[in-house]
Amino acid sequence: MAGILRGDLGADPVKTLTHTTGLSALVILLVTLANTPVRRLLGLPALVRLRRLTGLFAFAYALTHLAIYAVFDHRLSVGAIAADIVEHPWVLVGFAAFVILLALAATSPPPVVRRLGGLRWQRLHNAIYLAGVLAVLHFYWLVKADVREPLVYGLVLVVLLAARWRPRKGRAHGPAVAERIRGN
Repeated sequence: MAGILRGDLGADPVKTLTHTTGLSALVILLVTLANTPVRRLLGLPALVRLRRLTGLFAFAYALTHLAIYAVFDHRLSVGAIAADIVEHPWVLVGFAAFVILLALAATSPPPVVRRLGGLRWQRLHNAIYLAGVLAVLHFYWLVKADVREPLVYGLVLVVLLAARWRPRKGRAHGPAVAERIRGN
């Protein structure tokens, strides 16, 4: 990130920007997933208000990542992008994660939550877990040799998913959904 601020993007600026925005999207997505376990662990219910914001930041970085790839790497050529998808399946996996984040961002405003209803909204937003898995898989497949970094992110994701899991006790949705429906 410091290289971007200094105007030093290295020998391949597009690659640097693509990698930086993709990694930022993944990190912010993991921060979003960490909200609930951290909130429960520390007893800070106010953290729920940051979850939507961090999720939207993750989407913004994913959108920027995709835009850099499509515009600068492939000059918006549908044919070149399609050929890249056939040759590199990680492109398709990354795009699938992006589509999920797009759906979550589009359904995050309180009026949309009210229109969907809490239970349907919650079911849709559970797709964030799949987006996280696909994002880590995208990064893992992208890396050619040293897979330690994507494996670390994968381990963080597994820990976060395990920490979020807790058996339901008859509730259709939690207080966060009720708060979102009210528009807070």
